[in-house]
Amino acid sequence: MTARLESQFAFLNEADRLKSVLRATTLVDGSRPENSGEHSWHLALYALILADQAAPGVDINRVIKMLLIHDLVEIDVGDVPIHSANGQAHGSTDTQAAESRAADRIFGLLPKDLGDDLRAMWEEFEATQTPDAIFAKSLDRVQPVMANLMSGGGTWITYNVSAEQLDSRVGVKVARGAPRLWDWVRAKTLPFFAK
Repeated sequence: MTARLESQFAFLNEADRLKSVLRATTLVDGSRPENSGEHSWHLALYALILADQAAPGVDINRVIKMLLIHDLVEIDVGDVPIHSANGQAHGSTDTQAAESRAADRIFGLLPKDLGDDLRAMWEEFEATQTPDAIFAKSLDRVQPVMANLMSGGGTWITYNVSAEQLDSRVGVKVARGAPRLWDWVRAKTLPFFAK
């Protein structure tokens, strides 16, 4: 039992480092960048509150778990903004390999049974093939959109994002898992991009 607790707390202490990873997206008031720990918490809350937007059969408890762990790899890799000058870096093979190494290290801190379960859940989120992962990815993409809307443009201004880029990089993934949600959010973005 002592060894198990040592491993569990080693992981929990390491996970605290996620609070030091700054993201490109700001808080909704635009006062400062959000950190990845705040982002993960906010997404878990999104899942809880927006559960009615999920397809039938989506397990919101699993979605919440996915969203709480999905960005732990940023402890090693950092945030890779989807709208950065090299937007392709977000899903590049180099980034994926770095994230996989980070997942090995971070989930490897846990007792094997727990580490294997969380690693499998992280891989499920990354693959975005199951209904739970598709909905989780939709929320992961929509939350920064809402932050940008509330902060007057945020990273859309920083990275000179067009409506077409928003649709292709973000909208497609949101609509895949939460089509009614994307219709509503996209309508909110139109006045910003009409300027």
